[in-house]
Amino acid sequence: MNYDVIVIGSGPGGYVAAIRASQLGLKTAVVEKESLGGICLNWGCIPTKALLKSAQVFEYINHAADYGITVPNAGEVNFEAVIKRSRGVADGMSKGVQFLMKKNKIDVIMGFGKLKGKGVVEVKNDEGTKEVTAKHIILATGGRSRELPNLKQDGKKVIGYRQAMSLPKQPKSLIVVGSGAIGIEFAYFYNSLGTKVTVVEYLDNIVPLEDEEVSKQLNRILKKQGINIMTSSNVEAVDSTGDICKVTVKTASGTEVIEAEIVLSAVGIATNLEGIGLEEAGVKTDKGKVLVDDFYKTNVEGVYAIGDIVKGQALAHVASAEGIICVEKIAGHNPEPLNYNNIPGCTYCSPEIASVGYTEKAAREAGYELKIGRFPFSASGKASAAGAKDGFVKVIFDAKYGEFLGAHMLGFNVTEMIAEVVTARKLETTGHEIIKSVHPHPTMSEAVMEAAAEAYGECIHL
Repeated sequence: MNYDVIVIGSGPGGYVAAIRASQLGLKTAVVEKESLGGICLNWGCIPTKALLKSAQVFEYINHAADYGITVPNAGEVNFEAVIKRSRGVADGMSKGVQFLMKKNKIDVIMGFGKLKGKGVVEVKNDEGTKEVTAKHIILATGGRSRELPNLKQDGKKVIGYRQAMSLPKQPKSLIVVGSGAIGIEFAYFYNSLGTKVTVVEYLDNIVPLEDEEVSKQLNRILKKQGINIMTSSNVEAVDSTGDICKVTVKTASGTEVIEAEIVLSAVGIATNLEGIGLEEAGVKTDKGKVLVDDFYKTNVEGVYAIGDIVKGQALAHVASAEGIICVEKIAGHNPEPLNYNNIPGCTYCSPEIASVGYTEKAAREAGYELKIGRFPFSASGKASAAGAKDGFVKVIFDAKYGEFLGAHMLGFNVTEMIAEVVTARKLETTGHEIIKSVHPHPTMSEAVMEAAAEAYGECIHL
């Protein structure tokens, strides 16, 4: 079984790389140990969005009176049905990837893949062990929930994201450790359904990678929704021996013990590098990441790596872009290296967060003189009509040349709006060009134009 390309892992990096390789005429196989689509499709991006949609629908029902609609007997959650719907969505998407594999004539080899000598992949499964060969081997093994020494996961009371989306029953109380995208999304989901939620964040602000204005306003909104938020706080120990978990938290004002049925560890991800033959093959790594060049080639001829296991944002769309660039280079094309400063980040709580490029702080530290514009959704006609006035759009331009340095959004459906800024920055669009690009009315996206206009003293609706 000899191939041009073998991809180990079928997440959004692996399966996309395999499809693009096949499109380019390369005989391709994918090795997958569990389910096509990887963590993102089966236990991450897709099923979590299904859960969040259920929470949003529940919120709509409970606020139906705000829209002039009476819903009798509203307010009851069938938690098992919510989980079942989410799993059904994930299963459907996984079947879609199976279809794409067949359509593109990609061989799927189920089992655990390991580098085994030059151009050789060993695959182990229940049927035994076999070897397949290829000129090019792409590692796309992804990541898993990171464990801290003082926050060991038992999968029942102290859990990671995977268990959080498939609990047998809804907990009455939940402590979420970490306030990145994963932590905040689960905090919003469970709080919306009626669970008492506390978020513990080590740093000074929640969603700490976001612009500070976004972090602070989201903090206020989530507290108003009923979520208890503890920043500048560190979990020192968890006692899960009783019916209730007792969590010792060190705060700026001292140490306290808080209790909950479940503790969710959302402190990032760890890369899946163990047992895949890196050491034997001589592939260089550093701090849990495989070292690669701009086109994802490792130091070993014929071995490449993409996705969470290489340096860069651990995001599905990043892995997909890396996979495409990698195989286009293998096929002799001349792709551009990926610009990691133009990668959009999205958090799907309610209101949503979307951002790209420099934060204000990072732009100032980089030496730029700035023009900054803000447009609150409270001034948006579409947001008012939708009953979604929380949040704002903030845009950042270089004052000297008008370069679009970054955008930061908090609000309803902003994850659907951020691509405008990504495209504009790719095309080196200036602030004035955004202002003069007519946006449809009434839409949420007008806020991008209005914020740009505000940066240059031309905003009409503020």
